[in-house]
Amino acid sequence: MTDRPIALDLQDIHKNYGSLEVLKGVSLTAYDGDVISILGSSGSGKSTLLRCINLLEKPSAGKIFVGNEELQLTPKKGELTAKNPKQLEKLRSEIGFVFQSFNLWPHKTILENITEAPIHVLGVSKADAIAEGERLLAKVGLLDKKDAYPDNLSGGQRQRVAIARSLAMKPKVLLFDEPTSALDPELVNEVLAVMRELASEGRTMLIVTHEMRFAKEVSTKVVFLHQGRIEEMGTPTEVFENPKSERVKEFMASHR
Repeated sequence: MTDRPIALDLQDIHKNYGSLEVLKGVSLTAYDGDVISILGSSGSGKSTLLRCINLLEKPSAGKIFVGNEELQLTPKKGELTAKNPKQLEKLRSEIGFVFQSFNLWPHKTILENITEAPIHVLGVSKADAIAEGERLLAKVGLLDKKDAYPDNLSGGQRQRVAIARSLAMKPKVLLFDEPTSALDPELVNEVLAVMRELASEGRTMLIVTHEMRFAKEVSTKVVFLHQGRIEEMGTPTEVFENPKSERVKEFMASHR
């Protein structure tokens, strides 16, 4: 047990697409400062689980807590939707989401991409948002690109901007959905380096990733999903070195 506060709590999350059951009752708790890597083969439900947290995908059943606050959900056509759009907006602002595909606005400069949400969602003054945006760009090594546009950056640079944009909202939890899978191999390490630094700062992170060595190094907890259920969960040493499940043993052997 830990005396750290709970940052995120998922209770019995289910997700169906018609008769296809993608998540079959996943429960997962992240405490402040946890770095949880979510592993599993394609189609095991990893990205779906992440997207259910802030209702980018609507779960079919289950409960979601951000800190001590439960996201109020109501059933509608076999899905759970937010009862209160304002509460959903507030909780979404507390959860940073870094996608595979960056999702930057192409018509805005790098700095504008980062300052837009703090100004319009959090009500931060433009001067403060710019100062914070520049500080975050320096943190991810891209201050010299603040006036450039996304199309002028490499994939690795765009992903680092996407991370800075998430940090600008001062989130309680950061979600990463395979943040390096769309990158050329030589650009992967620059993104992982930023993520390593965030982990060392004690940020709460849930990471869907295929980067096994990275997951083993930075995680406080590793979760292995198989066919929509948690097949195994434990410390990196337990899951990587001494897996109990045959499925996890096979997976680890194939990723040596």
